[in-house]
Amino acid sequence: MSKFVLLALCLVAVGSALADDEKFTDKYDNVDIDEILKNDRLFNSYYKCLMDQGKCTAEGADLKKYLPEAIKAECAQCTDKQKEGAKKVVRYLTENKKDQWKALMDKWDPDHKYREKYEARIQDILNS
Repeated sequence: MSKFVLLALCLVAVGSALADDEKFTDKYDNVDIDEILKNDRLFNSYYKCLMDQGKCTAEGADLKKYLPEAIKAECAQCTDKQKEGAKKVVRYLTENKKDQWKALMDKWDPDHKYREKYEARIQDILNS
């Protein structure tokens, strides 16, 4: 699973703190991703949180706390539902919010370490 997919997933607060079985908690698995993506107010709230440009909800604070390790671990701790949600978010951001996608990548992958490594995986998501 792409580190970029996890980042996108985190935009909608699907990932959070680790549970005892070393998976991310599933308490956000029922978040309506489509609602967040279609609602500029909700989307911008999560985006600003991740970009340190606004206040974070409890979910936003959780995801920022665990995001670096999650990116490093290639979403190994994500649930299947989180992985599917991530694919949806990657597709939406890369097709509809290119400037925000680039800004997030620049913030969370400033050295382009993961961007270059996983570019083909992102293309696979877009082509599926």
